[in-house]
Amino acid sequence: MATQHNYTEENIRSLDWKEHIRLRPGMYIGKLGDGSSVDDGIYILLKEVIDNCIDEFVMGYGKEIDLEIREGKVVVRDYGRGIPLGKVIDCVSQINTGGKYDSKAFKKSVGLNGVGTKAVNALSSYFKVQSFRDGKSKMAEFTRGELQKDYKLSDSKDTNGTCIEFIPDEKVFPKYRFIHEFVESRIWNYAYLNAGLRIHYNGKTYFSKNGLKDMLERRTDGETLVYPIVHLRGEDIEVVLTHGQQYGEQYYSFVNGQYTSQGGTHLNYYREAIVKTIRDFYKKDFDVKDIHTSIIGAVSVRIEEPVFESQTKTKLGSTTVAPEGASLRSLIADFVGKELDIYLHRNPDVAKELLAKILQSERERKEIAGIKKLANQRAKKANLHNKKLRDCRYHLTDVKLKEDIRNNTMIFITEGDSASGSITKSRSVETQAVFSLRGKPLNCFGLTKKIVYENEELNLLQHALDIEDGIENLRFAKVIISTDADVDGMHIRLLLLTFFLQFFPDLVRNGHLFILDTPLFRVRDKSQTFYCFSEKEKQDAIRSLRGKAEITRFKGLGEISPDEFKEFIGDNIRLEPVVMNQDSHVEKILSYFMGKNTQERQDFIIGNLRADMEKIKVTEMEEMSLETT
Repeated sequence: MATQHNYTEENIRSLDWKEHIRLRPGMYIGKLGDGSSVDDGIYILLKEVIDNCIDEFVMGYGKEIDLEIREGKVVVRDYGRGIPLGKVIDCVSQINTGGKYDSKAFKKSVGLNGVGTKAVNALSSYFKVQSFRDGKSKMAEFTRGELQKDYKLSDSKDTNGTCIEFIPDEKVFPKYRFIHEFVESRIWNYAYLNAGLRIHYNGKTYFSKNGLKDMLERRTDGETLVYPIVHLRGEDIEVVLTHGQQYGEQYYSFVNGQYTSQGGTHLNYYREAIVKTIRDFYKKDFDVKDIHTSIIGAVSVRIEEPVFESQTKTKLGSTTVAPEGASLRSLIADFVGKELDIYLHRNPDVAKELLAKILQSERERKEIAGIKKLANQRAKKANLHNKKLRDCRYHLTDVKLKEDIRNNTMIFITEGDSASGSITKSRSVETQAVFSLRGKPLNCFGLTKKIVYENEELNLLQHALDIEDGIENLRFAKVIISTDADVDGMHIRLLLLTFFLQFFPDLVRNGHLFILDTPLFRVRDKSQTFYCFSEKEKQDAIRSLRGKAEITRFKGLGEISPDEFKEFIGDNIRLEPVVMNQDSHVEKILSYFMGKNTQERQDFIIGNLRADMEKIKVTEMEEMSLETT
């Protein structure tokens, strides 16, 4: 007989705003994380604060924003109108309190829900808000949403605006860190979408004059573009378009100045509009894949009261430009259909280059069709009994699962059976898969995608991830390169990075590729054990031990026992994200590291080796002194 549970008035609880946010943070900021992923919660906290500053700029108040991040503390200062002094505390601590509910005042704003800064406040161990307005200032301090100090109204000579300081709560975001490249990428997006706005971040100024065109110029190598960037602007819409030499598609999408990293309806409509316009212009029924291959583009729209698929606003769900307004699809289709057609007629050289690129993609697709079919049949047979892949139960594509479970799915790409054996025995069978490499993979630099299908190992890896047709079907949120911390391990790491950057750059660009950080040393005595990831950590561990230290150097992952490995791939996993800097051009980087310029690389190594040797000598002397004391 089933156990009976009473359901009475005593079972009903009402949580106040901060309790609910802290109990269910995922509802407000998405996944938590430690900052190693671009969409981790700490970046959403930062975004929520900056969004308010951007809204002030859009309304015509304040052309500068100051941002400083030092040792985990964030300070954001804008020069807008400042929060009304009598509502400073309410605006950061009373849920659904804000000045943006009237669409006439903030017609095409980002933050309309009155939740953003309240979530930041509730999830911060320290939070301070200060408003400067018409010669007066009002300030308040909070801890985890609780008001600690309410300062009296005071005189001020500061320029109007709002200043917010916060430190994310380590109870919610354990061992968090802000990665500079992730923050910088967000700041650049704000600059591109708000021409004329200056953002000062840790002493550096970010500014854009030509919007999305500046963005594509910065993120591409002009020498590899098939034709000059097409830049089209209209009321409430801006698009850019070009083709490069890379594999896959590269799109950026924005709504009301908000970067929608997961795209949404506006991006889908833009991709549709490009295909239709190009087919109509050339009067040819091109395959969709041939048009989209190697494309680089961006779309930005401004609409009233946008509907997003989550609180974090990373994917647009709106189908209209306003509540009960015109179709968003029609807006984009009509604009692109008219303006891109006019541009191609006025620029016949661009039209010629675009046609040549589409025809080239068509030829390449047909050339590999046969070998692709054979490779897929081989991979299908292998998948039935794929010794290389130890799959897990849950995957990123399982839409019925909770988002936090899907975002925690990962696959470890290991070198050899010994390493994969240790990880396999200690992994979580629900969310952690293992793919075992046999030796060093092929150097793919300069090769065509045909090689992915010809090389059995690379083809099996591609199928394990399910990225053959793009990353929309990617089965794991995190693809983790797990190699030994030696020369061979570093070489394998480079070869895998080359493979992904060459053929699947979207995987890297969207923050799915990581490097597993494993300990170099185990330092212990009879009572304590420390796992050290650097020379400094090792020395600190030796100093902290009372007895004689036993030091073990892990030469490879296979030397770490499964019981120990649980420590390194569990809740305390250390991952280094592979980040594509906006100033970096993949082709040039790969050419230097993986090309045939062997002598140039040797000269670089020899020229920079001395400093490292000096460090090693200092370290050895320090260790000798520790051993003698």
